[in-house]
Amino acid sequence: MMTWPILSVVTFLPAVGALLIWLMARGGDEAAARNARWIALWTTIINFAISLILVARFDPTQAGFQFVEEGRWLTSTIAYKMGVDGISLPFVILTTALLPLCIIASWKSVTNRVPAYMMAFLVLEALMVGTFSALDLLLFYVFFEGGLIPMFLIIGVWGGPRRVYATFKFFLYTLLGSVLMLLAIMALYWNAGTTDIPTLMTTAVPRSLQTWAWLAFFASFAVKMPMWPVHTWLPDAHVEAPTAGSVILAAILLKMGGYGFLRFSLPMFPLASHDFAPLVFTLSAIAIVYTSLVALMQEDMKKLIAYSSVAHMGFVTMGIFAGTMQGVAGGVFQMVSHGLVSGALFLCVGVVYDRMHTREIAAYGGVVNRMPLYAFVFLVFTMANVGLPGTSGFVGEFLTLIGTFKVSIPTAFFATLGVILSAAYALWLYRKIVFGALVKPSLATIKDLTFREVVTLGPLLVLTILFGFYPKPLLDLSAASVQQLVTNYSHAISAVKAAALMQ
Repeated sequence: MMTWPILSVVTFLPAVGALLIWLMARGGDEAAARNARWIALWTTIINFAISLILVARFDPTQAGFQFVEEGRWLTSTIAYKMGVDGISLPFVILTTALLPLCIIASWKSVTNRVPAYMMAFLVLEALMVGTFSALDLLLFYVFFEGGLIPMFLIIGVWGGPRRVYATFKFFLYTLLGSVLMLLAIMALYWNAGTTDIPTLMTTAVPRSLQTWAWLAFFASFAVKMPMWPVHTWLPDAHVEAPTAGSVILAAILLKMGGYGFLRFSLPMFPLASHDFAPLVFTLSAIAIVYTSLVALMQEDMKKLIAYSSVAHMGFVTMGIFAGTMQGVAGGVFQMVSHGLVSGALFLCVGVVYDRMHTREIAAYGGVVNRMPLYAFVFLVFTMANVGLPGTSGFVGEFLTLIGTFKVSIPTAFFATLGVILSAAYALWLYRKIVFGALVKPSLATIKDLTFREVVTLGPLLVLTILFGFYPKPLLDLSAASVQQLVTNYSHAISAVKAAALMQ
């Protein structure tokens, strides 16, 4: 049994690193920037190493929360409580693993206000890990909403020419949904007299409150995912964000919505989740097909990948609300896989953007002639994005489709149509950028991947193929928690149906 508060260390160590940068890197000189980069890199690497202890000591056969820490916070009923289970642990590791890669990716591309940039990323890491580890509703809300602030600054200060518009759109969309969630948290507190998440997961919520609370939580998580039709902030935010900002936005921040559905919507409001499942299926099917068609029309690489993210999140929401073992397990797997693949795709865009300073698809062509290694790496991640067997993208999509097919055949049919469309836009993008004759003079001197870029893309490449051929470690990690979630959900639905037949 752990005797030291490992979750609190993993959560707040990045914040300590940010404080260290603030103390050591004042001023705008080159030495301050260099110090900030190295402090940020070592902080994130050490934090990742500590987070691996969680995996080593985690018992995957236990469905409950582990590494639980608890202490007084605001009142006797609102406590500082942290813990992880098989659903939240993969996201904690995903967060700590991607941050060092983001720091390395930003090593040369970010040159202005470097200490502030690194501090923003470290604070963001602390808030994201806190979101996935919090076991108190109010604590979760503080972390969940706090993540908005550093992301707002990362896009707004280091973003592209339309960054102010993109940041305000991102901020207002996400804040509006979250205000409704805060009202629902207050209602749950008045109903149960506690904000303790494990207690609330086993507390019966009245049917009428379930409906309103479900809608309030849905408003927040649907924007965060983002689901159609509240997805329009995402392409703007991605286009304007710096490369590392896009990686974190796609790989981790979007997953907070899916995590929220798994942690709150299904276990706390099972009846409402069952009643609203057709609505979620409809929105998911539209998201998968519509945003795939929109992606086909894009001229900007980042926008195309951003729309593909919306489509892939459609598979996640569809699988989660199917309420089946395969659907929920597939939803968790798909989120982790998408975190690796979409993060890598945005890094690939950053590679050519650093050289050419444009993301226009039309500005490229025949890149394979000058960048064969890049062409290979980009191909693997493109195939994973399509869901090619042998890559992690296939496992998640396949499981969510099987899980949904048991519940709603039309939804599974439209989602399968989306798989075909994803192949269309992904292969079109790859052909336009990589293949063809090298006719543009500006591309004649373009250089292949540097050692630093290989270091950032290499681990993601290995994991994408490893989880494609051997998904067992990730599926086993979440299996017990997913089984408990699905069992409790099914029992709640069966009890209501049995009661209705008795009347």
